[in-house]
Amino acid sequence: MKKALISAGIGTLLILNGCSNTPNSAATDHPVSTTSSSETADHDSMSMGNEASGGAMHHSSSAEVPAGLQTAQHPQFPVGTTVIMNMDHMKGMKGAEATITGAYDTTVYSVSYTPVTGGEPVKDHKWVIHEEIQNAGQSPLKPGSKIILNADHMPGMQGAQATIDSAQQTTVYMVDYMPTTGGEPVKNHKWVTGDELSAK
Repeated sequence: MKKALISAGIGTLLILNGCSNTPNSAATDHPVSTTSSSETADHDSMSMGNEASGGAMHHSSSAEVPAGLQTAQHPQFPVGTTVIMNMDHMKGMKGAEATITGAYDTTVYSVSYTPVTGGEPVKDHKWVIHEEIQNAGQSPLKPGSKIILNADHMPGMQGAQATIDSAQQTTVYMVDYMPTTGGEPVKNHKWVTGDELSAK
C-alpha cells in the first residue's frame, strides 16, 4: 500500500513539474515579436503616406546615383556646402544642418503610388527623379502621367505603379545630415531641391 502511495505521489510531482514548463516551451516555439511600438508606428505612418511624422523612408543610402544622371555644373549649393533644410519630408529633417554630397540637374517629380508590399496609398511623395522612372525616355514627363518607379526610397516603392503629381526641371541634391530628433547621422539622403534649402 505504501509503495502504491509513493508511486502515485511521484507521478503527481512529475505531472506538475511538466505543467510548470509548458509556458517556457510555448515561448520557445512561438517567439514574441521584438518590434517596438515606435517601429510599428513608423510603419503605420509610412503606409498612410505621412512620411514627415513616420520617418519611414530609407534614411541613409549609398552615394551611387542612377545611370545617366548629370552632375550640375553650377549648382546654387556646391558639394561640401553646409546648408539648413527647410522641409519636413521626414521626422527630424526640418531645421537640420546638412552637407551637400551631390548636385545634379534633372527633372524632379512628386508622385502618388500604392506600395507593392500593400497598405494604404502614399500621396505626394517628394522626390523621385526622371532617372528613377522605368522607361522614362528623354523628355520630361507631365503631371498625370502613369509610371513605374525604379526608386527604393521607401519599402514597397521599387516597381510600384505611380501617378506624377508635379514636375519641375531643377537641381536636386544629395545630403548628409544629423536629424534634429537625434539618433544616427543620415548619409547620402536622396533627394532635396534648392528651394528646400537655405545657406547657413
